[in-house]
Amino acid sequence: MLEKEFSTKEAIMTELINLEAIMHLPKGTELYISDIHGEFTAFDHILRTGAGNIKEKISLLFQDRLTEHEKDKLTILVAYPREALSDDAFFAYRDCSWYRKKIRQLLELLAFCSTKYTRSKVRKALPKQYAYIIEELMYTDTIYSDKAAYFDQILTHLLDLEQGKPFITALCQSIQRLVVDHLHVVGDIYDRGPDADKVMDKLNQHPSVDIQWGNHDILWMGAYAGSRACLLTLLRIAARYNYLYEIEQAYALNLRPLFMYAEEHYQKNPIFTPKEKNSSENYSIESLDSLEKVHQALSIIQFKLEGQLIKRHPEFEMEDRLLLEKIDFEKDTIQLSGKEYPLQGSCFQTLQEDPHALTEKEEYVVDMLLTSFQQSAKMQEHMQLLLEKGGMYRVYNQHLLFHGCLPLKADGSFLPLKTEGNEYAGKELLLFFDEQIRTGCQNQQRDSSEADWIWYCWTGKISPQFGKSAMTTFERYFIADKETHKEIKNPYYKFRDTRETCQMILEEFALYSQNSRIINGHTPVKVKSGESPIKGDGMLFVIDGGLSKAYQKTTGIAGYSLLNNSYGFQLVTHDPFESITNLLAKKADETSLKRVIDRELTRVLIKDTTVGDSLEEQIENLTGLLHYQEKNDKTSGTN
Repeated sequence: MLEKEFSTKEAIMTELINLEAIMHLPKGTELYISDIHGEFTAFDHILRTGAGNIKEKISLLFQDRLTEHEKDKLTILVAYPREALSDDAFFAYRDCSWYRKKIRQLLELLAFCSTKYTRSKVRKALPKQYAYIIEELMYTDTIYSDKAAYFDQILTHLLDLEQGKPFITALCQSIQRLVVDHLHVVGDIYDRGPDADKVMDKLNQHPSVDIQWGNHDILWMGAYAGSRACLLTLLRIAARYNYLYEIEQAYALNLRPLFMYAEEHYQKNPIFTPKEKNSSENYSIESLDSLEKVHQALSIIQFKLEGQLIKRHPEFEMEDRLLLEKIDFEKDTIQLSGKEYPLQGSCFQTLQEDPHALTEKEEYVVDMLLTSFQQSAKMQEHMQLLLEKGGMYRVYNQHLLFHGCLPLKADGSFLPLKTEGNEYAGKELLLFFDEQIRTGCQNQQRDSSEADWIWYCWTGKISPQFGKSAMTTFERYFIADKETHKEIKNPYYKFRDTRETCQMILEEFALYSQNSRIINGHTPVKVKSGESPIKGDGMLFVIDGGLSKAYQKTTGIAGYSLLNNSYGFQLVTHDPFESITNLLAKKADETSLKRVIDRELTRVLIKDTTVGDSLEEQIENLTGLLHYQEKNDKTSGTN
């Protein structure tokens, strides 16, 4: 295969020289983000600004040449070129000289952001329609009069052809592409917010990304694999947080049978009024009433399906969650842990002698929903992206990335999951669930064993994605006493504060470097209560700071992101992003605060990275091919 691409010694040596040179470039900047939860606008803002990296580049490059106000406006222009250029109040006066000045600034910034990359990689980041012109302008040395005239002539023709706005937009988008080299999404793209499909579309277009599956992502993958319990759960969450209509439209789901069934069997019930009204201003009263009824139907069917699943799998050891069997319907109470609690908002009219059995109509509705979900073209595209780019964990540049936890015993050792005579703990536990998810999504069989294990990964006691004693959804709906709502965290969340546990986890993944770190998501950091995202004596970073609006009252911020460049780590704290309109009106982006948390003593080069390992393998293969050709040449000469 190599011989077909590199047929001569000269071609091989040219590529070897190129690869060796790349190995000695500084490593590119990585951006880590987690727990997006369908908040596309905030997520998109972080990408557009490089989590504050664009503003930092502008400050470093222009220093005293621009005022702080000018730097702020240039930052916003790079992040939102179309919007800024369309707002007459943002740039009040734009003549030919303004366009020339702005294009020169952007070209200088683009060149500054591209210093870590080969010219070939920069070229790939440029829009095709302007790639040749941008390269010519970037690499033209205007200190020579002839070259300066050449440069000015290109700009003159651009502006004469009224290409000023689209050319500036192209430059800005190229800078966005280059300011972050690789994106890590440490789980939970889905649920809570309305626009997860837009996030997935954005990731699908991203040139370099990996994904660590979060518990909410796995819920959607479980539904795609055929778990009816997972499907009903994700739809219930959508009804609860008031974006069911959005995902119906985004994925072309057929929810009509569900709405018709709910209208027939359920009434208004304030317990099931959507918790967050993300877009309720677009709904009529009738739509919200329908959503309330659908919310009830989805909840009851979910609890029924979960009961069936638990009974199919005694090895899950979840019999204590068979709550429908513990209800006294005459007294409207429930027995939990030897104590009787009154129920609120009861809507159990469809329960039969076997409380977990679906009615004939429920079976029909669920099967229609599953078919619609699995056959959605956009759903298939997004689930394949999760499978292709994602996994339960990832080791990248000697750092360990995973979303939830590695379940631990009370003594701090790894807690094993036992099934069919086998035990899975630590790294093996993640690999076990990774295999179940991939097999389930490949086969797509209704309520298969693999699909059931994916549901367990969502909610089981020894799940690395859940990490709690129980998911108390039923109690939160139907029992007022908040003592029943408690979900006890796995000891991992206490032990991860210690250096010894972090070291044990890293060694489990054969990471022995003193510079290796763990990047974790899943649990919102309660900044308002003084909690730090830095754990384990600086060995573990938790980057879920509450990007989801549903968590921001608790966290006090709007999420963390993490940058890692050739000099080390920087933690970025984000304030809630209001709107592009407000950003343009303020003429400043003050939504992030950087904090250096781990600085390398020596600058990291590409040869020291995961990409470098791949390049080293290519170099070895090409060197072998070169020796093979030289040997053949000698043999041919002898003959």
